[in-house]
This record gives sequence, C-alpha cells and structure tokens, in this order.
Amino acid sequence: MSRIASKFEALRQDGRRALIPYIMAGDPEPWLTVSLMHALVNSGADILELGVPFSDPMADGPVIQRASERALRHKISLTRVLEIVHEFREKDKTTPIVLMGYLNPIEVMGYVRFATSASDAGVDGVLTVDMPPEEAQGLQAALKPRGLDTIFLLAPTSSTARIKRIARAAHGFIYYVSLRGVTGAANLNVAEVAGKLKEIRQHTKLPLGVGFGISGPEVAAQVAESADAVIVGSAVVRRMEEMAGNPDKILKEVPAFIARLRAAMDRVTLVPISATGANR
Repeated sequence: MSRIASKFEALRQDGRRALIPYIMAGDPEPWLTVSLMHALVNSGADILELGVPFSDPMADGPVIQRASERALRHKISLTRVLEIVHEFREKDKTTPIVLMGYLNPIEVMGYVRFATSASDAGVDGVLTVDMPPEEAQGLQAALKPRGLDTIFLLAPTSSTARIKRIARAAHGFIYYVSLRGVTGAANLNVAEVAGKLKEIRQHTKLPLGVGFGISGPEVAAQVAESADAVIVGSAVVRRMEEMAGNPDKILKEVPAFIARLRAAMDRVTLVPISATGANR
C-alpha cells in the first residue's frame, strides 16, 4: 500500500479528514522549504503538496503565480525540488508528498528519468495540472511501476462521462477544484461542493480532496464534513508572501495557521466514515 493510501486509511479509521497544505518549493527562500515542511507536519498536516515552479502557471491565481516567480528567481528547477524532497525524507519517512505543477519541466527531464528520480527522492504522487488523462499514458507508464500515484483534477463543470474517465485513470486521490476559476478565487459554495462530491462518489472509491477557495478554519471545517481531504494553497502562500522579508516569522505563523485549520476540522469530523470515504 502506498504512503498516500496508508495515510487515508489511517485517517478513515480515526474518523478524521486529511489536511493538505500547499507551498511552493523555494519560496520565499530555498533554505526555508524543508524546515517549513517539517513544521507543517508537526502542526497537523497529513499530506504535503509541494509546488514545482513554472514560468506560465495557467491554473494559478496571482498569489501562487508570484510565489512561482520568486522561486524561479532562486533558480528552483524540478531537479532542485526533488533534492528538497530527498532532504525532507532524511527525517520524515512517512508523510506523503505530492508534487503539483505543469507538464513542461517533466517532459524536459523525460518521463522515465523523472519517475525514477522522484521515486528515489521519496515523492508519492504527481499532479500535473495541464495533463488530461487522454494524454497521460506515457507518464503513468513510467510512474506506476515506481509506486507513484497519478492525481487528476475534477471541476464543478465536469460531466458524468468526464468523472468516469478521471475515476478510471486516477490513483491516490482525486482533487476536486471547488471553484470555477484559478487558485485564490473566492465565494465557495459549500453545499454545491457537497452535492458534487456525492455525485463523484458514485463512480469511485478513491478519497476526494477539495481545493481552491479554502480561506480559513471555518470554511475548512465546512468542507471537511463532506470531503476526505481539505487542500489549502493560496491562503497559505498569501501569508508567506506577507512575511517574505521575515522567514523566521513564516516558520511560526504559517504552522500556527495550519494548527487552527486542523483543530476546526477535527471539531466537526471526529466520527467514523464509510469504507468509500463518504459520510453516512
């Protein structure tokens, strides 16, 4: 069983939902990333989503775009991101890590080389925003033998046929984009999210994570009542940006924010859930 599957099963047994914070590797300073990753885990993060900087992050809003630009100014490449994961694994062998980014850096490296290097570094899953399942066979053929999960996105506009197609291709969990727009958008309709998750569960037993629009503890708790995982990106990265000139403060304030999310989620979800991850 993969680290991702093991984590979701352990959480299911405890009646808890996964908290998955996103940070951009190398932002705002390369030396900070590994220390922050450990601090996030210590504050209640269950899975870490590590952004791979890219020059044209089309699915990301201004906050994460700026984070990518800062990281690129520090020459953070895909190779350097894998080195960061390897360094993290020296002290943490169990927390799942998902790389989130775009296809171009992977294609430049080559599918087999990337899959081998990612596996050796300790990566558990890969979410490539601009790679639909129809074009994923080559990358999946490289990832699967090395134990890496391929994670795909679903959207509020995804049709039943699309949901079925993603469900057949996905591994680890499915990332549900809760808003029509880019990361950092607002106006999350929690009831609409719950209804869509119920529809998706008819076609998959994979855990469902919800991201985009998770702004704080109250929203995280509301989403956790219907989702298996709450994914928080822009709200984390925005705080990091505000404290970019004081990295030591980031190491205190950002984990404290994650701890507040964790506490809010646990207050409403510490009840058993079914084997499919769906609420009773």
